[in-house]
Amino acid sequence: MRPDARAWFAERTTTATSLADLDPGALLRAKRRGGHRVSVVLPARNEEATVGRLVADLREHWVHRVPLVDELVVVDSDSTDATAAVARAAGADVVATTDVLPAHGTRPGKGEALWKSLAATTGDLVVFLDADLLGDVAHYVPALLRPLLTDPQVRYVKGCYTRPLEVDGAVVPAGGGRVTELTARPLLNALWPELAGVVQPLGGEYAGRRSALERVPFVSAYGVEVGLLIDLLRAGGLSSLAQVDLGSRRHTSQGVEALGEMAGQVVATVLSRAAAAHPRSGALTQFRHDGTGFVPRTSDVAVDERPPMVTVPEYRARLAG
Repeated sequence: MRPDARAWFAERTTTATSLADLDPGALLRAKRRGGHRVSVVLPARNEEATVGRLVADLREHWVHRVPLVDELVVVDSDSTDATAAVARAAGADVVATTDVLPAHGTRPGKGEALWKSLAATTGDLVVFLDADLLGDVAHYVPALLRPLLTDPQVRYVKGCYTRPLEVDGAVVPAGGGRVTELTARPLLNALWPELAGVVQPLGGEYAGRRSALERVPFVSAYGVEVGLLIDLLRAGGLSSLAQVDLGSRRHTSQGVEALGEMAGQVVATVLSRAAAAHPRSGALTQFRHDGTGFVPRTSDVAVDERPPMVTVPEYRARLAG
């Protein structure tokens, strides 16, 4: 690891694996001193099995007991199940991606929900959590907020954790994060070695200042996390980034085919931000065996991104108003 990455890892990595590692009262006082407003955003697509419990837990801890959170918003991304109804019943404000900035249309993908969440929320501090989290994650929100509330130089905070892999009822303690280990980490180490200390570059739990998030593009699909990391590094430098060890993270594991598509989108995003030496393909071909032979399936993994929110006229008009 390069000296700058090693120093960043030592200085900018904190730990909060449970509520016992935090002082929520002190964070609330820091929030009030700074005049901050906090929005928590859960992008969700077909997460009816997990989103209700997660929303209810967040509301109980951080809206009612300790009012750290001012807005708790689920951004529904074309769900075909009861995600929206379950989230609303649990106490979240629910918006559909199709209803936010309708003049700009809608695109598939997690990054689209995150981009549009900036136009659907008002907090100057924004926390993003995946909607398929399992287990006790009540400490995630205050842990991600702590660096932003206590250090004005920090603009973006990544959560990191061990990731158990659950397959057919068997659990491998640290077998998750396969796209990170096989795709994102080698690419980042090769192209942006100063980011070598980032433990979970693709993790879905992170927080940032609106003033930083609204000035960078959002890749519409699974490349959104690595794109934000690279673009915010460029915008604010390594010292503007921090990470928090949140302990362990459990969620629904994906199959190899889905992971391959994610990896393709991550590669396309990273290459779009590297110096372009020659044209690159925006397609990824994978193979499925149908019992007779291999059947190719090609997915579009070209970078499709929204512009910085601050360039959107409707958003700027709202700010001016």
